[in-house]
Amino acid sequence: MPISKQLFSRRAAIAGLSAASLAGALPEVAAAQSVTGQYRAEGMNANGSRYTGTVVVAQNGTQVRFNWTVGSSQYMGSGTRNGDILWIDWGSAHPVVYVKMPNGELHGTWDNGRALERLIPLR
Repeated sequence: MPISKQLFSRRAAIAGLSAASLAGALPEVAAAQSVTGQYRAEGMNANGSRYTGTVVVAQNGTQVRFNWTVGSSQYMGSGTRNGDILWIDWGSAHPVVYVKMPNGELHGTWDNGRALERLIPLR
């Protein structure tokens, strides 16, 4: 299913960043459920073009590692998880910031909020 405008409105992306900012100010919260696993990625670049791919996520405590495969390109990143907020440094000037949704999906923004990505768990 393609990314819907409902799921990835600019307001949702901004709200996610606001929540992420607040999460950094709160005491570190232990993750209730690991995000370790394989995901299908659906994304939209800053120019509006769409992409799909796969992502493998590994979590060890609050530390997380991401390995994205999009077409023939591979990207790696690592970062931290504080509750339902994940900050991933992938070598760009701006991190990918994800919010873990109740259904297990990770909804994120990257390119300083200009690009969006949804990770859907493969079960």
